[in-house]
Amino acid sequence: MMASDLPEDPFHRRLHHVVPAALSAETAQTGGMVRRAAISGASVGSSRLWMGQTHVAPSTVSADHHHGDSETAIYVVSGTPSFVFLDMEGDEPREVRIDAKPGDYVFVPPFVPHREENPDPEREAVVVIARSTQEAVVVNLDALRWG
Repeated sequence: MMASDLPEDPFHRRLHHVVPAALSAETAQTGGMVRRAAISGASVGSSRLWMGQTHVAPSTVSADHHHGDSETAIYVVSGTPSFVFLDMEGDEPREVRIDAKPGDYVFVPPFVPHREENPDPEREAVVVIARSTQEAVVVNLDALRWG
């Protein structure tokens, strides 16, 4: 259902229930991780929100990427993922790691190149992601810096 198909009366729209088996890997992907869409324009007709899961296998490093003009919020469900970005403040850019654990939240501003790492040799890292765009905007990069 598209936004244009919605009833004019917002009080008569229905809720959508998405079960784990309904998550779809038919979404933008980055090497070293698997994204599964739950809430999107395609799945529930959302117009301003994308939500899903990312899985990073043990001892795996994702490719560098950013999410365009989308804000991204991350909630760590399991594992101990690290989020790596370049801090451009100061004299020289430096790589910064945010080491996270279950229950932690991470915010990724628009256009910030980053990557996910799972240093654990035995356990997969799983995070839930919410984005301020209808679809999973992913721009894969050759490095953490632009250009």
